Amino acid sequence: MKRRLIFLTVLSLALMATGGVMAAPQSRGSATLTGVVIGPDDKPAPHASVSYQSSDGSAPHAVHADAHGRFTISQLRGDNYDIRASAKGIFSEWEKNIPLRKGQTRSMELRLIYAKEMPKSASKTKPKQ
Repeated sequence: MKRRLIFLTVLSLALMATGGVMAAPQSRGSATLTGVVIGPDDKPAPHASVSYQSSDGSAPHAVHADAHGRFTISQLRGDNYDIRASAKGIFSEWEKNIPLRKGQTRSMELRLIYAKEMPKSASKTKPKQ
């Protein structure tokens, strides 16, 4: 009975301290990353996937570029971010530790350069001996 009374007292004090509402979800940030994904042909890569996460590896997410290869990632918190693009089995390098401050907008270009496997035309040719 005594434990229950202590619990209810602590709970009541906590509710009064927060204005009667338990902890609210964390608010979103105000920083933005924008950019364009460029394919190996030096043209924008339509509908490319853009993966990003905090540089500590937490909170991974992805967005898609538009028909012109442009992407926007908004409502980010001030932090350092890692970002990478991919399209049709071709990837960009990870751009690491991109600093974003609260309210900042940063623009970047991601170039697709790495393929999962060699293109068929390159693997059919035999080396000369």
